[in-house]
Amino acid sequence: MRHIPVIVVAGTHSGCGKTTLASGLMAALAARGLAVQPFKVGPDFIDPTHHSAICGRTSRNLDPFMMGEAGVRETFVRATAGADIAVVEGAMGLFDGLEGTDTASTAHVAKILDAPVLLVVDAGGASRSVHAMIRGYAGFDPAVRVAGTILNRIGSPRHLAMIEETKSLPVYGGIPRRTDLAVESRHLGLAMAAETGMMARFGAVVEETCDLSGIIDLARSAPPLPAPAGIPGLPEAEVRIGVARDAAFCFYYADNLDRLVRAGAEPVFFSPMTDRLPDADALYLGGGYPELHAEALSSSRCREDVRSAVDDGMPVYAECGGLVYLTERLTTGEGDHPMAGVLPAATEMTGRIQALGYVEARVAGAAPVLAPGSAFRGHEFHYSRLDCARDARFALELLRGRGIDGGRDGLIAQNAVGQYTHAYFPEGFAERLVEAAGAYRRT
Repeated sequence: MRHIPVIVVAGTHSGCGKTTLASGLMAALAARGLAVQPFKVGPDFIDPTHHSAICGRTSRNLDPFMMGEAGVRETFVRATAGADIAVVEGAMGLFDGLEGTDTASTAHVAKILDAPVLLVVDAGGASRSVHAMIRGYAGFDPAVRVAGTILNRIGSPRHLAMIEETKSLPVYGGIPRRTDLAVESRHLGLAMAAETGMMARFGAVVEETCDLSGIIDLARSAPPLPAPAGIPGLPEAEVRIGVARDAAFCFYYADNLDRLVRAGAEPVFFSPMTDRLPDADALYLGGGYPELHAEALSSSRCREDVRSAVDDGMPVYAECGGLVYLTERLTTGEGDHPMAGVLPAATEMTGRIQALGYVEARVAGAAPVLAPGSAFRGHEFHYSRLDCARDARFALELLRGRGIDGGRDGLIAQNAVGQYTHAYFPEGFAERLVEAAGAYRRT
């Protein structure tokens, strides 16, 4: 068994200040010299970048839909090795799960970890009524231990005193309104951590206004979890897999990259905006913001390198932004931008969400990096759409989700496949990509 203090920071609803408070708590704990292991509930890619920058440890996603309950526990226990405390930032409202159920909600994760929940409540415009909301959340599911609250957007000391006249759960802090510490948003969420250091600055606010020692004691009340089976030593790298990672391609699940390493791959990170294609045996192109960097991507010689590599038979796996990059062109408000020209489709950015939600997929077509008949789960969130050639071939049949054309995903060209789905790699997926890379290397 391994005991690690853990606290789940949940919100009553989206926009209540949960992300800012969770990040501020991480920063305050780190400032006290603690090794803080951050986590994020759900398939979010952006909030974890802030966590990682603040804590100096890679933030991990915890998602029971994609990972399964055992996978959540395993990732949690493995990632907390060497940490003093874990902070889990929730998603949406505490009880908001898949299609109105408990599945994959913050409450679901809290129950899997048997962790205490610190509820962030937006107290703006209310006083005694706040306790009616707190008591509703605390009593809604007896299996969820809502152990305390942080009151956000407090207008004044008198406002906080009025709320504290009535008792419900212990209050661990009252955060004043701070419009000067807002983080800019864009169409897929907040700005990435590399673009702003604002979240870390909230640590001083948490230290000043919250009972940090009390929160640490609350985190210590979490019971120990079973330790995972021993991790075998990492194999010697058999292949090199080029991984696009820059401002245009920045959406990756940390567990996926770890699985590639454990399968025998050496990730070689590069920027398609500024670098030539590295010496690699396969490519992994993640999601991100190619639309914000379309001019740089189109003017870089890397797109020609990628096309030549695919023509040569190199296996390529691409998700969302990577899919867009592999198409023939990307149309934005600034015009048409040539892309790699690998997949028989053109991409257009739209003014509204084209798909958002969980995905279940089955491999129904031939693709070198996807085992026929295999299944995986993931998530999609994009504002673009593809216009595909009439004879376009697809690798994936979707049981849930929209994909490229409302039921199919995974556009194929030679040994390349591009899909809107951000997949959480199932068992065997990384090994198959490494195997395909090795076959290409031998030729």
